Amino acid sequence: MDYSDTPQEESTHSYDYDLFVIGGGSGGLACAKAAQEAGAKVAVADFVKPTPKGTKWKVGGTCVNVGCIPKKLMHYSALLGNSYHDQVESGWEHEKPSHDWGKMITNVNNHIRGINFGYKADMRKRGIKFHEKFASFVDPHTVQLVDKKGKTEMITSNYFVIATGGRPLYPDIPGAKEHAITSDDIFWMKDNPGKTLVVGASYVALECAGFLHHFGNEVSVCVRSIFLRGFDQDMAQKIAKDMELSGINFIRDSVPTKIEKDEETGKLTCFLTVGGEETTVEVDTVLFAIGRYAVTADLNLDNAGLIAEKNGKFITDKYQKTNVDNIYAIGDVLHGKLELTPTAIQAGRLLADRLFAGGTTTMDFYDVPTTIFTPLEYGCVGYSEEDAREEYGDFIKVYHTYFQPLEWNFAKSIYKERNCYVKIIVNTADNDRVIGFHILCPNAGEITQGIAIAIKVGVTKPQLDNCVGIHPTIAEEMTNLHIDKADNPDPIKSDCCS
Repeated sequence: MDYSDTPQEESTHSYDYDLFVIGGGSGGLACAKAAQEAGAKVAVADFVKPTPKGTKWKVGGTCVNVGCIPKKLMHYSALLGNSYHDQVESGWEHEKPSHDWGKMITNVNNHIRGINFGYKADMRKRGIKFHEKFASFVDPHTVQLVDKKGKTEMITSNYFVIATGGRPLYPDIPGAKEHAITSDDIFWMKDNPGKTLVVGASYVALECAGFLHHFGNEVSVCVRSIFLRGFDQDMAQKIAKDMELSGINFIRDSVPTKIEKDEETGKLTCFLTVGGEETTVEVDTVLFAIGRYAVTADLNLDNAGLIAEKNGKFITDKYQKTNVDNIYAIGDVLHGKLELTPTAIQAGRLLADRLFAGGTTTMDFYDVPTTIFTPLEYGCVGYSEEDAREEYGDFIKVYHTYFQPLEWNFAKSIYKERNCYVKIIVNTADNDRVIGFHILCPNAGEITQGIAIAIKVGVTKPQLDNCVGIHPTIAEEMTNLHIDKADNPDPIKSDCCS
């Protein structure tokens, strides 16, 4: 749907603000700050409703409070503990360390609170009015704000940006909200969750399962159908295999039907249908990671004439404008777009630039890199192999290899069954242009960010081949990809220096 031809009228009204942002996450704050820097009078409203377990947090949105930031810190903490064998075999003699969950969570939460404080201080310094209140529409230019005590006020603005993000879904089964948690809770739990059943095979599910397992917990993952829906399925299977090798238990073809709690022991019994058969799993914690919904249902969209899809998200034009001329949407509330913090930030900045600084650049949602922080990280940018073959057919070639980092040679017995993997997807009909990159290895995100720049500017396979690698690194593997997957689907690199 394209609303860009809708007539625009110069505002002759006097509003409280030039721009009012609903949602204080990464995208909303980026938009607000960029608008302020362009001279606009700006306000932000952000209000977090507690989870069924009572977890709540301050300004900063999902990424800062219950997403990217705590997830990466806990992933890193888990990797540190898992490196014990490497340390010993490289000469560092010490006892195997135990993990102090409470100490880790305290440090993680203190870091988050520091970011929360920094956001509020920065808005105050900039003159951006921050309302820790729930906003809902009265009409296209007016919102009602309600604070935690129920006090209301009306605010008007020329433009509005909806950046309310998303929250985790719960299945409609008995005991789900009463007894289970989601990613909105795990990063603020004061006690180790213990034996855990993770329900879902999304990236959030696999990331949480990974770090929980490496903290020493027994972890099972309830997988309904496929791993990492929307991602390259060849890579998804490789991630699952690596996690299984580490000791994580995947319960395939399974769906939870009920959760019960033993009030005496605190233990949870999760009832599952596995391949059509009924079974139960007893755990300390059930964590749902089955998807997310857009937080738009309570915004009184009808009052502003806004049209949302059944999932609560908005179809916008290329300028992020909704069906209402002065109301825009960015981030996880966009229908069919990437739910990633950096895309929300970029879209927010560009939107403010167009509204207030004469900018013309629009958000490019293609070739956006991302990384999944499973124990062995997965970085990707561009086409999946499935999508590339569907669009370009026989013009697609895939070059790939398995490999092991040099660092794994200290503790060979630990890594003997594990491998890293990299592949590039090439369109032979377009000068052998690289249209997809996928890598499974330590620090995959750091490598993927670099190759994403090259793909963005149209790098070709011959150009990659002509690039001299840095030796000995993981990243040099991308400059030495000569094995056609069609000819050799299971290649193992034999040495590191030829």
